Amino acid sequence: MKYLKIKSRARAGLLLLGLLIGWLPARAQTTVIGLDSAEAQALRRHPRLRQSDEEIAEQRALKRGSFAPANPDFLWSAPTGEMWAPGVVQTIDLPNVYRRQRQIAQAGVVLAERNRDVSRATVLRDTRLAYLGLQFAEAQVRQYTYQDSLYRTLRLATERLFAAGEVTSLQRISTDAEARQATVQLQQATEDLRAAQRRLALLLGQPGTELTTSTDLRRSGPELAQAGAALLGTLPAADSSALVRSPTLAAATQNVALSQSGISLVRARRTPALTLGYQNQAFENSQLKYRFQFGVSVPIWFWTYRSQLQAATARSRAATYQLQTQRLELGTQYQQALADTRKFSASLTYYEQTGVPQSRAIISQSQRLFQAGEVSYLQLIMSLNQAFAIQNTYLTTIRDYRQALVELSYLQGE
Repeated sequence: MKYLKIKSRARAGLLLLGLLIGWLPARAQTTVIGLDSAEAQALRRHPRLRQSDEEIAEQRALKRGSFAPANPDFLWSAPTGEMWAPGVVQTIDLPNVYRRQRQIAQAGVVLAERNRDVSRATVLRDTRLAYLGLQFAEAQVRQYTYQDSLYRTLRLATERLFAAGEVTSLQRISTDAEARQATVQLQQATEDLRAAQRRLALLLGQPGTELTTSTDLRRSGPELAQAGAALLGTLPAADSSALVRSPTLAAATQNVALSQSGISLVRARRTPALTLGYQNQAFENSQLKYRFQFGVSVPIWFWTYRSQLQAATARSRAATYQLQTQRLELGTQYQQALADTRKFSASLTYYEQTGVPQSRAIISQSQRLFQAGEVSYLQLIMSLNQAFAIQNTYLTTIRDYRQALVELSYLQGE
């Protein structure tokens, strides 16, 4: 009997443990992802590219219907006044009109394909920037975690020194303030990390998934410094040469071609059209009742065609000005991205060769000298803050440098 009681209690305990586990919040799935994989998933799942595919399908369907004669007119008439007889009349434009309609339909297909290239380049840029943002947030969390740990250790040491009467109350309060500030910075960096994870997950069509990058941003600094120096030697200084493969300029150029095709179509429609009919034109006792009839549709409402031509011409000029505006804006963006690339390349070289090694030396030597009593507490805090500022600026420089390179790739259609 005692054994049964123990067994029932064990079962009850297991049941209670199961219920408690069931009430615990589910841990988010952590997925390590590389940049190439992120780009592939974004190109496969992003709705903007699906929209572009549907727009291309729409234009191709319109092209198949570019040969679109007017609907036939089915008539009932009584030419002799004796009886009603059915007939049909069909108006057919000259072949030049249908050729122009096919040309404008083909131009619409090409424009939709150019717009898809723009969408693809935009999705790649957004994905690369979101991935870079996640890398930067992860690096900041690691940096502030190290700072928080160091200041916590310093605060505990200061508490012991204050209890022993070796430091003043002001030094104790200052250390506590620095430690709390490092904790707040770590909390802010953690929230930025969560936001960066959600942003990248949304772009990849995986909302709710906790993503982690496969490459530490700090470790990519030396490779970036070498690759950036080689890249700057190959970049053309003139934006006209650099933007030859720009998808945005290609789409604007094709829009000009489409608008010019519209002008040709309006002019083609100003020509007469042929009218062909088959109707009863005889008396009841006539041996040949139904006869063909031929005619010409004359465009006499000239003001309508003139207005259409003016509208098409204005649309073409607007497309030309839009192309010029795009070329000007993209040229300005390229020059700015090129200047940023050169600027951050020089900064990154400094931090790689001088800044970061000095910051590490400052941290280690300042702690050692403070423990030996050779530097004051104030000098220790100033040295640590200076070293951490250098390391944080180093991370920011890597991020800004990569952002400039992403922008250059986008502008060049890569």
